[in-house]
Amino acid sequence: MILGNDPILLTPGPLTTSLETKQAMLRDWGSWDAAFNAITTSMCKDLVDVVNGAGTHVCVPFQGSGTFSVEAALGNLVPRDAKVLVPQNGAYCQRILKILKYLGRASVALDLAEDQQPSAAMIEEAFARDPAITHVAQVHCETGTGILNPLAEIAAACERHGKGLIVDAMSTFGAVEIDVRKSGIEAVIAASGKCIEGPPGMAFVIARQSSVEKCQGNSHSLALDMFDQWTYMQKTAQWRFTPPTHIVAAFRVALDQFKAEGGVAARGARYRRNCETLVDGMAGLGLKPFLPRAVQAPVIVTFHAPGDANYAFKPFYEKVKARGYILYPGKLTQVETFRVGCIGAIDHNEMRNVVSAVAETLKEMGIKQAAPVRTAAYA
Repeated sequence: MILGNDPILLTPGPLTTSLETKQAMLRDWGSWDAAFNAITTSMCKDLVDVVNGAGTHVCVPFQGSGTFSVEAALGNLVPRDAKVLVPQNGAYCQRILKILKYLGRASVALDLAEDQQPSAAMIEEAFARDPAITHVAQVHCETGTGILNPLAEIAAACERHGKGLIVDAMSTFGAVEIDVRKSGIEAVIAASGKCIEGPPGMAFVIARQSSVEKCQGNSHSLALDMFDQWTYMQKTAQWRFTPPTHIVAAFRVALDQFKAEGGVAARGARYRRNCETLVDGMAGLGLKPFLPRAVQAPVIVTFHAPGDANYAFKPFYEKVKARGYILYPGKLTQVETFRVGCIGAIDHNEMRNVVSAVAETLKEMGIKQAAPVRTAAYA
């Protein structure tokens, strides 16, 4: 699926984009021009449709990376006197807690091991312990490990108890089903450079319209004021401040390709096949994934580093890169790992080539023991 000589990005975003998406960035756009405004309007409509939110939810885009939209959602949808529960099993959950601290919003962490999912029972026990909790901020896929957290179960618990649920779906939006009609999800957060396969540089919050209408005055920031951004767009079809025009235009093209492929079901199926091909192939080399398949998202796979004394990540990375593939370093603290993304404009045949590149690299480095030294910390 890839054209050209660029290395393939095996990361959870930025990721490898199609030639059509790249070509869409060759045109300049006037940020107030009617043609560009039409792109923004259609983009927002289609993004709401991805989570079946038509009639209840609206899309508010922001300039910047995904973290910009996470901060916007928390800073606008969470009132200043509210309290947020964060089920915490990885680096991006920790980032949410850090953002809440910056915002001066009360929070409580439900700390879990990096290979452990939160459950509805855990969430409800936290509600019982602390009745002051008003919201839950849940990372759907924690890309530090690749674990997929049980969103439907958590959403049902929040709805039963009348708690607002804000979902960081950065790495699942467009590839794993999220249906806001079936749950009480207040907001879904994502960005352009993930599973829709656009370039990075734009983020968005898909939030319940009634919540957006009530959030005036909550924002800590002019640039990230969701109410102001949304109401201005409703009046003018324009962004308040200079938009990332090339990114938006390319994302529109990526959205068209996403729809033509078959939407969430088809894209998720391609990524799952990529993931299965990768895990099976790496197992044949003796490389062990960090997570069991039951909790593995089809987005990025964390592998234990080989236990061989000849292994070091930096030369391993450089030698795989020389063969055309850019890996991702590990993000865990207790065990040494590396990560391989399964998303982007790639298919399972490309993943077979990835396994071959890793096999050649292990041989070149003289690595005979691909299995980790120990995995007892997460046994």
